[in-house]
Amino acid sequence: MSKGRAPSTHETRQRILTAGTELFRRTGYTGTGMKQIAAAAGAPFGSIYHFFPGGKAQLGEEVVRTSGAGYLELITALMTPYEDRVAATADAFDAAAGTLAELDFADPCPIATVAMEVASTDETLRRATAEVFDSWTGRLAAYYAEGGIPEPAARETATSVIALLEGAFMLGRAARSTAPVLAAARAAAAIVRAALDAGRG
Repeated sequence: MSKGRAPSTHETRQRILTAGTELFRRTGYTGTGMKQIAAAAGAPFGSIYHFFPGGKAQLGEEVVRTSGAGYLELITALMTPYEDRVAATADAFDAAAGTLAELDFADPCPIATVAMEVASTDETLRRATAEVFDSWTGRLAAYYAEGGIPEPAARETATSVIALLEGAFMLGRAARSTAPVLAAARAAAAIVRAALDAGRG
């Protein structure tokens, strides 16, 4: 932002969204207050309700959907350059382990954090997280199918790989170690390899 220029409404809204994403990821949805978000965004408290009249629930849903779309593009960027689906899967997990360490073992995925906290109490957020996970699964399943894993095995494989990654993040955070993610990398690669072998057979 240029010195002396007032922030545009778009910039203010984006700062609020970015602050919400970071705080939900680090301290959880229920552990984050709207005043914290306003302070982190450097925005007046009332501006949150100007941009998100539905309050924390509306902001939470947008964080989930926006972050989910961003991670979907990251999945695509990480994996599609690889012809070898097994190597792509293992390398994506290795990159995820590095990200976990860089974040000092804070949860790198706000979608999973929100899903675990509110899936049984907030239907709007449950649906948003479910749709995000489904979009990831669909994109990954298509990538595996293009590599030779037939449906429905491609979708089952994608579901297993995402479940392994999210579970490994949780174990890695608890242990403050990348070892669970690296172990999951080997397991995910083995699942993909087995599905490819079955498809060729």
